[in-house]
Amino acid sequence: MPQLLSILHTIFVMAIVLGFMILIHEFGHYAAAKYFGVRVEVFSIGFGKRLLGFTKGETDYRISAIPLGGYVKMSGENPMDDRTGDPGEFLSHPRWQRFIVALAGPAMNIMLAVALLTGVYMVHYEYPAVLDERAVVGWVNPNTPAERAGIQVGDKIVRVDDIADPTWEQVEVKDALSPNQPLKFAIEHDGKVTEKELVPEPVGANQYGAMGWVPKESSVTLTTIEPGMPADRAGLKIGDQILTANGEDIPALEALVQMLNRTKDQPLQIVVLRNGQKQTFTVKPTLAPAGPAQDLRYRIGIASVPTKVVKLNFSDALQRSLSDNKKSSFLILELLQKMVQRKVSMRQVDGPIGIGSAVGAAAREQGYTPLLLITAAISLNLGIMNLLPIPILDGGVILLLFIESLMQKEISLPIKERIYQAAFVFLVLFAVMVIYNDLDKTLHVHF
Repeated sequence: MPQLLSILHTIFVMAIVLGFMILIHEFGHYAAAKYFGVRVEVFSIGFGKRLLGFTKGETDYRISAIPLGGYVKMSGENPMDDRTGDPGEFLSHPRWQRFIVALAGPAMNIMLAVALLTGVYMVHYEYPAVLDERAVVGWVNPNTPAERAGIQVGDKIVRVDDIADPTWEQVEVKDALSPNQPLKFAIEHDGKVTEKELVPEPVGANQYGAMGWVPKESSVTLTTIEPGMPADRAGLKIGDQILTANGEDIPALEALVQMLNRTKDQPLQIVVLRNGQKQTFTVKPTLAPAGPAQDLRYRIGIASVPTKVVKLNFSDALQRSLSDNKKSSFLILELLQKMVQRKVSMRQVDGPIGIGSAVGAAAREQGYTPLLLITAAISLNLGIMNLLPIPILDGGVILLLFIESLMQKEISLPIKERIYQAAFVFLVLFAVMVIYNDLDKTLHVHF
């Protein structure tokens, strides 16, 4: 029963989040169309059969049976519809007006992403502190690209590709988007800089690239103790700084994870620093689910993720939001480019199941910030994806308008029909592929 309630809660939250974003998108088209005098026949909340609503002027405002987003139907917007030459029809308007109507939907999604991040940055934004720090290696996992390249604890990454003095956030993004693709690094070891070429290995259900290195931490200070887990039962507390385990130094929490892989359920003697005093605890690991895949591992139930909190005035929050959304937009385009070049797997793209899982996980976290952040990310993705030059999508409408402007005439109806038919087939095949990958990843996670 708890699992069923969790699934229903996830579906409910996802419906609200996606529905709101799609409504914002359609409202952009609606507002622009109304402004230019295009006749809007239907503005619907939801799809399918009309349940209730009212008609005002020339528009039927309705609530439909399937409450997932909505749509706007403009008179004469489909090139295959019969045209009467009525000035209220979409195709009767100048190309520049149709361009703005097509652009308004994605623009609203992008503006929503900017607005949400601005609000989060003004109120409370908490993120891992290590992301801002210069990339110094704190641990290297065995049998990974980093270990095979001779990377050692304390090495500093002074350049990755064309980025000098990168932060860990920049390094991790490069790694994630480059599975099985060589990356050029400049590594500083004992004051000497060496050029190295490393190839991230694809890991996890999404096949993101990973090198196997872990950021250097100033200290392994506990930020989370899971109730009922061995660390909690042994008496460890949030704020304890782990010094050693079984006599070995613990420079990063990953070092303790690797030790647990070796020692399994054998008791650990953990020395911590608490209020300036060293204390020793005996902790017996247990086999428990861990990570996104929820696979069974020997764990003690702790986490060490020091965070920073951002609270900015409106001007600074808006500037940071614009900057972060710009970076995210370029990353989305880079991922799409690498997918077309077959440099990354389609598994890096989440479909409805993956998105729903992420939204559900964010909704279960404390506070509204995680849900607002994932909503902003999805809204930005929705805006960017709709701008792709694929007919049927808004970007395709814009592309055809641009071509017609160069030609100084309308593209013939038979050609448009073929273009739209081909685009429809492409989008259906793409959707099937994404959903198949979604199901495949989900089955691998749970089975």
